[in-house]
Amino acid sequence: MFQILSLKNGLDNVQGFFNGSTNVGLRTKPNEDGSLDGDVAFIRSNEPCDVAARFTTNRFAAAPIKHFQRYPKDFQTNFILINAKNANAMTGIKGIEDIDTLFAKLESKTKLHNPIMSSTGVIGYRLPLDKLATAFDNFDFNARDSEKTARAIMTTDSFKKEICFKVTLDDGNSFHIAAIAKGAGMINPAMATMLCFIVTDADIPKEDMDELLGIAVENSFNRISVDGDTSTNDTVLLLANKTSMVYDKDAFREALNKITFELAMMILRDGEGATKVVAFEVKGAANDEDAKKASILLSNSLLVKTALFGEDPNWGRIASTIGASGIECDEDKLIIHYDNLLIYSGEQRELDKEREEKAYKIMKQNSFHITCDLGLGDGSYTSYGCDLSYDYVKINAEYRT
Repeated sequence: MFQILSLKNGLDNVQGFFNGSTNVGLRTKPNEDGSLDGDVAFIRSNEPCDVAARFTTNRFAAAPIKHFQRYPKDFQTNFILINAKNANAMTGIKGIEDIDTLFAKLESKTKLHNPIMSSTGVIGYRLPLDKLATAFDNFDFNARDSEKTARAIMTTDSFKKEICFKVTLDDGNSFHIAAIAKGAGMINPAMATMLCFIVTDADIPKEDMDELLGIAVENSFNRISVDGDTSTNDTVLLLANKTSMVYDKDAFREALNKITFELAMMILRDGEGATKVVAFEVKGAANDEDAKKASILLSNSLLVKTALFGEDPNWGRIASTIGASGIECDEDKLIIHYDNLLIYSGEQRELDKEREEKAYKIMKQNSFHITCDLGLGDGSYTSYGCDLSYDYVKINAEYRT
């Protein structure tokens, strides 16, 4: 058995890791108090770390991902450099060479071992190398400032996303696992559009890192949708420096799953202009693949999302999306619930006044559950989505302006 305790101050709790940020002029919009968040950040370990990673499924992967993929299999690293406001995507070989140029300049400031870069922001522009390099004179490489680091990686995010758990085993020994993430738009269940950096001092074997990160991502970031768009820069990195010399696979699995799922739900709640988060459970499908296909289509459907925003219990949009998915389904066997309220069945196809009023109350909640039972088999899958509001259009129409 083991205990998982939530701690404040995110990355700062993990042994042997340091983090910080600075503003080099890429981010110019002040906060309400007049302060400026950072736009360049770092995460550093005293010891080389094993690395596990998951990246975007977009075929036009950004330069930082291509740079990472040049390293040999099972390489170790001690440094991540992160910038906001510029994605360094669709910049060709020059975009990759720019990363090497930056690291050559950084090498004179701190010891680097196979450094990793991650970027987020506007696609199609090369990095402003001179501006970024000024960060290296301002970094305190021994800082622990998780809150500012988490804020520095944000783009259209409205709040920082950071988590830390202390995991204590039965024998009293413990390890830490912590993460920061960003994401609010271009979120699609195909490695959702986001950056996530997870660090741990657990003594976890490399093969377990790869296995457990894959499971965690599939059950979290791969199940959320804000707008159905997949970015060029999606990245999840897990770094382990093993400093605690403590590890238990079951405990680590649960803590990692908990971190990635909670961060995924934060991203959904912060979906650009979103007002509610909804789980779309499809069960009773002929197989799991059919359930997954229908569930993801529901989380991506613009008509479903706008109905959620309008708080309209129009089950027709749910049923129509399932019917258009191409999976095996039968309208006489279909049953739809909003939370525990029956919305549709073969025997009750029309909402009476009493059930419709109850449905309205459910849809006014910040979060609820839509269950679609196809009545055909044992296949099941749950994905997560949010509504689509006027603000989403405004935010993305003005993204560069």
